[in-house]
Amino acid sequence: MTVYVAADGRGNFNCDGSDDQVEINQALKYAAENPQFSTVYLKGPSTYIISDSILIGSETILEGDPTTVIKLKDQADWPKNKPLITQMDSSGVDRVIIKGFEINGNHDKNEDKMKGQGYYNMISFLDSQNIDVHGMYLHDGHGDGLRVERSSNIKFYNNKVYKLGHDGFYSIDCQNVEAWKNRITCRTNGGLRVWNSNYVKFYDNVIDSFYHWSAGGSAILIEKTTGVVNDVEVYNNTIHHTYGPGIWLIGYGASYPQEEAQNVHIHNNIFYSTGTNPSIDWVGGIVTSGFYDTLIENNVFDNVYHAAIIQMYPSSTSAGNSVDLSPQGTGFTTIVRNNIIVDTQNRTKDPDGTGYGVINYLPSTHTIVMENNCLYNNIAGDYMNARSTSDIHVDPHFANEKEHDYHLKSTGGRWNGKTWVKDPVSSPCIDAGHPDSDYSKEPGNNGGRINIGRYGNTECASISGNIPGYVVWWNQIFSPEWKTFRLLLRIFSLFCFNVLY
Repeated sequence: MTVYVAADGRGNFNCDGSDDQVEINQALKYAAENPQFSTVYLKGPSTYIISDSILIGSETILEGDPTTVIKLKDQADWPKNKPLITQMDSSGVDRVIIKGFEINGNHDKNEDKMKGQGYYNMISFLDSQNIDVHGMYLHDGHGDGLRVERSSNIKFYNNKVYKLGHDGFYSIDCQNVEAWKNRITCRTNGGLRVWNSNYVKFYDNVIDSFYHWSAGGSAILIEKTTGVVNDVEVYNNTIHHTYGPGIWLIGYGASYPQEEAQNVHIHNNIFYSTGTNPSIDWVGGIVTSGFYDTLIENNVFDNVYHAAIIQMYPSSTSAGNSVDLSPQGTGFTTIVRNNIIVDTQNRTKDPDGTGYGVINYLPSTHTIVMENNCLYNNIAGDYMNARSTSDIHVDPHFANEKEHDYHLKSTGGRWNGKTWVKDPVSSPCIDAGHPDSDYSKEPGNNGGRINIGRYGNTECASISGNIPGYVVWWNQIFSPEWKTFRLLLRIFSLFCFNVLY
């Protein structure tokens, strides 16, 4: 039940390359008025030039071919907060899916407007629910990719986001927010951002920045000023070469009770070469303040600038605005457990006193609890205003640090992405994590204790020793299924026959 829009005369509605939102909106209105039609499909290969917003109604799918492009016209001169795609009903929409095509923000032909000031957001919804944006290519914009306010049940996944003017995804005062498997290169601000939003999951994303003065802030920003932010989970992401911190977790403004900013869980992520911005001091792996009982566990931090984990708040934003970002209150605690922190570098701006593994600039109000981490070769040392009795300080023996393969070497078995292989040495991080941490997802022969690092408590965790019942052959570990075992016996027999005769 589809309404087709085309640029070659073969659609139900046909565009001519000028003011193409007119025909697209006619198709969307037709679908809204005729419930038997649920999808408006933009046929490609075509570029649809728009001079006004595209308006979508409830229970509608807006879909296109991968060769379909929605492009903002040259010198559009729109006012602030006017998006390229938004809701038809000002009171909100329900059950909207946008998928499959490309949005070109045409940044270079609209340079009369500033980035990050509310111009030309690509997709925007207010007071809505059940919004699903996936399989999109969003690039070269002035504002946000997807911006959602006062809404619920938001999904943003399998998108490619490149050089926007603000955030790739920005959620404000929302509930039940998920973003996963996105590939984001930041410009001006960040990749994924939530402000006063709860029940949030960010996972399996790859986020970086290009190196330029406009390359922005953090890959992921979790921000609290009002409302409740006590159920946020960030895991299985790879964050690298960001201009600002990898993750910025900040609560500020008027005083709030502990239960309103609590229990953020950041685990099983990889951070490398984050914090390259030469103009700000709040760079690093994870920069945090104003949150209670944050748990940071089983991550890898490699060659991060400033420090892997820092408790601080900046005196102003990257734009130089004078904003008081200090949290009101005391007793803020961050638990740092089962992480590997190696090769931390000095930050570029004011480098003196930086380059530690972990830094707490707020010891009178904030505490860092260090438990069973591995810290090694950090340029200034391992701790500033923090300490531990259970951390280890040894080479973690990564499989290939240069290629960012952070599996742990093991004489018992290491997953190489395709099969299990054996190494001549074992990492001291195997079976060295916190004794109370869950290790149930690790493969058999796991030593009864979690591994330190990215793959602790995952099915790809390196093995303590040879796996009982498995067959080791030429440095690889094979399942003991009969066919495989029989094949190995035949190979072995042929080998012995050739040697003897």
